[in-house]
Amino acid sequence: MLTKRVDHTPRQPLRVMGTAEIAEYLGVSRQWVEVLSKRRDFPEPAAVLKAGRIWRSEDIEQWAAEHRPRSDPDESA
Repeated sequence: MLTKRVDHTPRQPLRVMGTAEIAEYLGVSRQWVEVLSKRRDFPEPAAVLKAGRIWRSEDIEQWAAEHRPRSDPDESA
């Protein structure tokens, strides 16, 4: 017997990035993302598909905020 799950809770869309999306987000090449992905501090992929690895966007955004060089406030003046 199948039961229908009724859940009216609004869901956030699943936000994921592959290597190409991460490269675009970080402004680097796909090859450099491959190098970064081997670092111990880089997020683990959320899944490994036949098409490649995917990461949660939130994980990549957080990692980038913690590891990207900060711009010098004097440069923007």
